[in-house]
Amino acid sequence: MSIAARPKVRLEEVARMAGVSAATVSRALNTPGLVSPELRARVDNAARTLGYVAHGAARALASRRSRVLGAVVPTLANTIFSEAISAFQHRLEADGYTMLLATFEYDAAVEYRNVRTMVERGVDGLMLVGVSHGKALYDLLEASGTPFVQTWAPPKASPYPTIGYDNAALARIVVDHLVGLGHRDIGVIAGLTGHNDRVRARIAGIRAAMRRHRLPLPAERVVYTSYRIDAVRAAFREMQQRGPMPTALAANNDIVALGLLLEAQAQGIRVPRQLSIVGVGDLEMAGHLHPPLTTIRTPKRSIGTLAAEYLLARVGDRPIGLPAELPLELVVRGTTAPPHRKD
Repeated sequence: MSIAARPKVRLEEVARMAGVSAATVSRALNTPGLVSPELRARVDNAARTLGYVAHGAARALASRRSRVLGAVVPTLANTIFSEAISAFQHRLEADGYTMLLATFEYDAAVEYRNVRTMVERGVDGLMLVGVSHGKALYDLLEASGTPFVQTWAPPKASPYPTIGYDNAALARIVVDHLVGLGHRDIGVIAGLTGHNDRVRARIAGIRAAMRRHRLPLPAERVVYTSYRIDAVRAAFREMQQRGPMPTALAANNDIVALGLLLEAQAQGIRVPRQLSIVGVGDLEMAGHLHPPLTTIRTPKRSIGTLAAEYLLARVGDRPIGLPAELPLELVVRGTTAPPHRKD
């Protein structure tokens, strides 16, 4: 037995139920920032009650806008990106935009395919991570006229629009803190550098800061790892196999720091008495570890919000300036202390 299709609810019906004009309904649904919260709630309630769904393709054709913005990030396993994406989406929703999200696991070819697909589907703009993208990707964005903004790097790092902070400066903060405590033998457990300018900048910053303190950073004191906890724990053991352990480890982010802390505790190595550990990111879990993690607080949510505001302004043909380099903050907790070789 066939079921007759239900007639599609028209915009005028929503307007009658809400007690406003059809133009007001269109404005409330498409540009909610232009109407009062009370009016928007009344229109939303009428649309939900009647089961009204806007014809997205027709609306995009009429306005030349899809009202969709894309975000292409390396991974969601690192919750630093998750927090930024959450802030990005929250800001878009305030203006009635939807987010399209893709990850590429640090593979430049996958990133390019994701960006191409989003451009082909008509996204109004894109948020990217980092400033190391292939020429083909930049050519694609410029040829299509798609507004984009890069994140997690300082504006000075690229001729293209960029929002973030200086990763080399972040590394200097870490080294200065550890050296200030008396550490002279510092090791680095870093993420893989392929298609990751943030890691490369941090390692370069650590090397420069160590040179400024007249301290060496031999190649055997740098171990690379993926962001899986088991891989980080294996990196800890690899550092041990290369010789006597450093008195302090600088981790690429809080996820890496967590893995290092877990492996140290599993081996009976006391943190921070026998080994200091510093993370990056100040994720929510950092203050709840035992001991709580010393780390660098990065502006995760600010990056997501500012990226959204930049793209919304570009799409709306409104002038907007890029923010200056965003601030970083050292959060000293319980995983760093002066070195003690003997108990």
